[in-house]
Amino acid sequence: MKLLMTTLTLAATLAGAGTALAQSAVVGQPAPAFTARDTSGKTVNLADFKGKHVVLEWVNPGCPYVQKHYGAKNMQATQQAATTKGVVWLAVNTTAADHGDYLPPAQMAAWMTSQGAAATATLMDEDGKLGRTYGARTTPHLYVIDGAGKLVYAGAIDNKPSSRASDIPGATNHVNVALAESLAGKPVSTASTRAYGCTVKYSNAGE
Repeated sequence: MKLLMTTLTLAATLAGAGTALAQSAVVGQPAPAFTARDTSGKTVNLADFKGKHVVLEWVNPGCPYVQKHYGAKNMQATQQAATTKGVVWLAVNTTAADHGDYLPPAQMAAWMTSQGAAATATLMDEDGKLGRTYGARTTPHLYVIDGAGKLVYAGAIDNKPSSRASDIPGATNHVNVALAESLAGKPVSTASTRAYGCTVKYSNAGE
């Protein structure tokens, strides 16, 4: 009986892992659907933006790499360049509520405002469901979804994996390039890169 229960438990675990894998974000495939609440409490669905390009940006104000790009106004400039072209930009805070870096919705919204962020909305993902679905590993970690709902880019904001703002001027901004190519109807030349930054502070309750 014990062996049978162990076998059933293992089978259930593998089945669950298979389901999670099937729902994960894969470049070149349809982006997984999601629903989340923004810092104002409004429900946001990916389906709300059908026909539009969407960028997902994982953010944690306590991370030095996030501070690099926001302090130098590089993230804001990237957001602005996107949104002026009609792109929807969704910042996502997956930091667990019991982590020292966590900011409640009102404080997170205030931080984004203080930074002059041009994001369309900032989503709260304390339980980590959205982050795990997309496989977000670092802050920042960025994803570009095209107007047909396909994930066309996933990875770093640029090709200079450091926390030094002085590296930004000489970097290639992968998000800008991916959006320019995709909006022009071209294949994204660099569709996947290795994200760099601080690890996402996931909630253990979501594991």
